[in-house]
Amino acid sequence: MYIGRFAPSPTGSLHIGSLLTALASYADAKSQQGKWLVRIEDIDPPREVKGAADEILHTLESFGFEWDDGVIYQSRRQHLYRDALNELMAQNLAYPCFCSRKDWHNAAKIGVDGFVYNGHCRPSLMSTHKIKSTHKQAAWRIIVPNENITFNDAIIGLYTQNLAHDIGDFVLLRADGYWAYQLAVVVDDAEQGITHIVRGQDLLVSTPRQIYLQRCLKQKTPHYAHLPLLVNQHGQKWSKQTLAPKLNLTQCEQILRQVMHYLNIPNAPSVNRPQDLLTWTIQHWQLNHLPTHSINTEKETK
Repeated sequence: MYIGRFAPSPTGSLHIGSLLTALASYADAKSQQGKWLVRIEDIDPPREVKGAADEILHTLESFGFEWDDGVIYQSRRQHLYRDALNELMAQNLAYPCFCSRKDWHNAAKIGVDGFVYNGHCRPSLMSTHKIKSTHKQAAWRIIVPNENITFNDAIIGLYTQNLAHDIGDFVLLRADGYWAYQLAVVVDDAEQGITHIVRGQDLLVSTPRQIYLQRCLKQKTPHYAHLPLLVNQHGQKWSKQTLAPKLNLTQCEQILRQVMHYLNIPNAPSVNRPQDLLTWTIQHWQLNHLPTHSINTEKETK
């Protein structure tokens, strides 16, 4: 069975980019008679906004979305992440890192997703590097191979990344005690039986790390489809950081029609409720008709 998911972080209100991901993932699942799950990714308390999780669920309901099974909250699943880390430690793939961010950034090159960790605390380099005595809490990193990770994305085609060259040994558990996104999402997708992941292209660069973790933990790799991003007039992705406005729940039909247009869904007839537009989208959904590049919302709405 097809099992998909929508997994927002409660760092603020949903915006039009969030709605595009929700609609696309929902339509892809339901067009294949699959299940669509909702997961709240609340493992970064310093970034969370109080009440945002409940507001997100209320917004989805206002637009007519219905999810299968109960909502999952990552904050209640930390024992699963600990089990996964223990498994990686047992394979001698995870190690403690005491580097301060400032120190290792100063010695690092820039990769495809920020600084590439130089491996200072990696066990194989311990003979050439001496770790300073410290009372600092360690972060935990995973050893990555010097090999290409390649997968076929349903929207953009083949994508390849060399983890050692482009990313470096990445963090699984932060020094502040919070779990890293990469580990948590892999554990949850496996535990929930997710078979297909439809999400934004901003997360494309994370996918090889997640595939590598899946292999290390002997998990199946889902099918991936990375959606084009909605951008503003400056070419910036609509997000909380670029001050994307929250969705106006008094204009659900108008906003849904706008997002359907971005997804190349044919114009729908008059409807009585937003749910009818979701049904229309499911009936006319074709993943291979989606644009592959960013969509400028200002140009598209003129």
